[in-house]
Amino acid sequence: MKNIQWFPGHMTKAMRDMEAKRDLCDGIVCVLDARAPIATVNKNFKKIFGEKPVLYVLNKADMADPAKTDGFIKWFEGQGKYCVKCNSTNPSSKRLILQKLTAITQEKRERAQAKGLTRTFRFMVAGIPNTGKSTLVNLISGQKRAKTGDKAGVTRDVRWLRCGEFDLLDTPGTMPPSFDDQYHARHLAYIGSINDDILDMDDVALELLGELAAKYPQYLTQRYGITDYSEKLGMYETLCKRRGFILRGGEFDYERGAKALIDDFRKGRVGKISLESAEDYTEYTW
Repeated sequence: MKNIQWFPGHMTKAMRDMEAKRDLCDGIVCVLDARAPIATVNKNFKKIFGEKPVLYVLNKADMADPAKTDGFIKWFEGQGKYCVKCNSTNPSSKRLILQKLTAITQEKRERAQAKGLTRTFRFMVAGIPNTGKSTLVNLISGQKRAKTGDKAGVTRDVRWLRCGEFDLLDTPGTMPPSFDDQYHARHLAYIGSINDDILDMDDVALELLGELAAKYPQYLTQRYGITDYSEKLGMYETLCKRRGFILRGGEFDYERGAKALIDDFRKGRVGKISLESAEDYTEYTW
């Protein structure tokens, strides 16, 4: 699979805007994909966030392996960071997030109350594309105010939204300018954080099959009837047979097979899958 690189021009402006507005914020909500928390951390955010407190939200937890998600929560908390798992399309997640935001601002709130003041606390919502930032903003605000979509790059501008006692700054998804680690870049391709138009989806599907065979072979058997995991192309062709993706003349319709596999994975139809495990990152820092 060829190297993946994707950094549209608007992202440079977006990151400058985020850095310029950082000092207006009491903290940051960094939205990650629970299926690939490390891949969805943009290391450039460290400069943007500065010393602001950060709440890491492991979003789309309903599609991730629950045990591995819990492992990452312990991993973040073990580093002294705030972390919570959620499904931003489920209203029950709103309470958990608000509790964390209240805890982060508790000291400032008490100081303001001691002076007889009431104030609104501001948080920047940041993340790479397609992690569900705008859906999260809509969840907390209780109404559909931020533009959402199931493809990378829907939000293009920076804007404030009032959400109860908090103001949230909805920001565009932003990538690092380059991917030094192609292992994590592939994870971003699988979850839809990179524009599909620049990818060879056959290659993405083959790599995804290989990773799923190594980590969750039972799901490939259950959904696609794959029992031989020794060769990626063989698994690909079994999937096509199972789904009836056969062209005239008996050739496999790899294009439809790739689309079906990737769509199944992104929608959680293959199973509850996590591409990364906290125990693999005991020495990881950013």
